[in-house]
Amino acid sequence: MIIDTHCHIDLYENPKKILLECEKENITVLAMTNLPSHFEMGYSFFKQQKRIRIALGMHPLYSARHEEELPWFFKNIHKTSYLGEVGLDFSKDGYHTKDTQIKTFIKILNSISSQKKILSIHSRKAEDEVLELLIENKIQNAIFHWYSGPTSLISKILDAGYYFSVNPSMINSENGKKIISMIPIYRLLTESDGPFINFKNRVVHPRDIKDVINYISTIQNKKKIEVEVQIQKNFNELIQKIM
Repeated sequence: MIIDTHCHIDLYENPKKILLECEKENITVLAMTNLPSHFEMGYSFFKQQKRIRIALGMHPLYSARHEEELPWFFKNIHKTSYLGEVGLDFSKDGYHTKDTQIKTFIKILNSISSQKKILSIHSRKAEDEVLELLIENKIQNAIFHWYSGPTSLISKILDAGYYFSVNPSMINSENGKKIISMIPIYRLLTESDGPFINFKNRVVHPRDIKDVINYISTIQNKKKIEVEVQIQKNFNELIQKIM
């Protein structure tokens, strides 16, 4: 079984095609959105699906629209148990909006500190700040999506009870491989981050997570089915926390 905990189905060239393919192939997907307005556009359609759940997002790199979108975020927060993509980005693309990002992220975390939600976290170049804010706001359930930060922080993220989702791009980079090797298998989840990854000379598809499973089975010296079962167990344990 394939579980994709971070995929932007709405941003594919043909979202309906990807959605139906995932349903047909029994792929479980947490579909990210980048803004509440995007969530609203897709909510009624995604709601009809059995294995696909849409997440309410406020992407840090969309900070120019945060002020106008924030009321819509709070308006829709009761409709889903999944939040993403949310977080901070202090890379060269986002550093100039650092203050706005922090302000928005704090408001989001404050609003859900007592609620049962699962967050898919963007933390590029802001890993320390993100972790600190999650802990301060007593966030119980978070997945660090495509983690690329300091390896020294991985143990602290694990100690806080959080998970990591890894994707096809990570198994093709030395830094990604190093990070994957440091995450215990009981805290690993899988993702595609489609359509933002180019894989095998084409846009990645959730089914490409099979390659990630194969890679993990090799480095863990486990059978592929054992890895699949463990990922499923990890995901189920996370879901149980919000039931």
